[in-house]
Amino acid sequence: MKRRDLLTASALAGGALLTSRAYAHVGEPGAELRYWDNHTGFGYEGPQDVALLDHWRKAGAHYVCVNVGFDMMPWSTTILAIADYTKAIEARSDLRLCATLADVRAAWRAGQMAVTFNIEGMGALNENLRMVELYYKLGIRQMLIAYNANNAAGGGCHDKDEGLTDFGRAVIREMNRVGMVVDCAHSGIRSSLEAMRLSDKPCIFSHANVRALRDHERNITDEQIKAVAATGGVVGINGLNLYLGEGPATVEGVVRHIDYIAKLVGTAHVGVALDSDPSGWTAPPAESLTPEMAALFEKYWPARQYPSSVKDDFLQPKALPLIAHRLSAMRYAEKDVRAIMGGNFMRIASQVWAPSRVVGQEAP
Repeated sequence: MKRRDLLTASALAGGALLTSRAYAHVGEPGAELRYWDNHTGFGYEGPQDVALLDHWRKAGAHYVCVNVGFDMMPWSTTILAIADYTKAIEARSDLRLCATLADVRAAWRAGQMAVTFNIEGMGALNENLRMVELYYKLGIRQMLIAYNANNAAGGGCHDKDEGLTDFGRAVIREMNRVGMVVDCAHSGIRSSLEAMRLSDKPCIFSHANVRALRDHERNITDEQIKAVAATGGVVGINGLNLYLGEGPATVEGVVRHIDYIAKLVGTAHVGVALDSDPSGWTAPPAESLTPEMAALFEKYWPARQYPSSVKDDFLQPKALPLIAHRLSAMRYAEKDVRAIMGGNFMRIASQVWAPSRVVGQEAP
């Protein structure tokens, strides 16, 4: 996800594999196809952002996980985003902010789209372990280690990754305790592998593509794919052109990455997380940036990986049913299409999220 616009406003201001853990396969006969988009890509501007979720509603999405913060923005802005989005969602009769999987199912019965929040990077914790439980109570259901660059918890994918710190290891254990999913996207290889070994719950790469198909530091290696599958976890394929391959973002490009993972570790370990930004925002020209802003851009989006000649192109939410259709056309079994489009991430929620609103309870 790339939210460079938010920097200007807030960053400077704030300065077929056998798994080792059991899991239930999702996609039984009679189950419904559910579109579970595990990561949105628009950046926080204010409560009006919630109107962007109409794009997912019109596409028929059943669940979206909305990003409310990443390491480049002050943690206080993350709290503000949660407050604004919560109020705006609660004002909508067609959306429901969900605390439990039971809430998600209740939203579906009521014809609503289920919503939860995520945070990209443990920088939002302000080096305070107690923030993990607070964020969980505020609706955060997954959090990644580091957003592209190193932080107090661990390494980013574009930085010199020296692995998890003592604080990072404590955060992983606390996330397991409260029911928050450990997300290894955007993180360095060593830090992600250490996190997956340490976690006693399934982990995910919420929105990450295959490095063997597209050699980019944000994409993940076969070793990482096998490691997350060994936890019982899932890789969500995103729809950004830079991580898919040459040319514009396409449904075929997304399906190519899905198919690779399905063949490598099985259909139970791959899902969809388009990282869509329907706002129409475009990056400011480099010559308009202050030296401080230019340095931040280079830290989190180094030019060697994000050449100015390549413009962002996202698949939009309306692609969700097209992805399902393409998988069916490739003769994926109906149960596997259901698993990939939503069932696999739903399984993760059933195994990791607290089953009630009481933080720290074990899932059944």
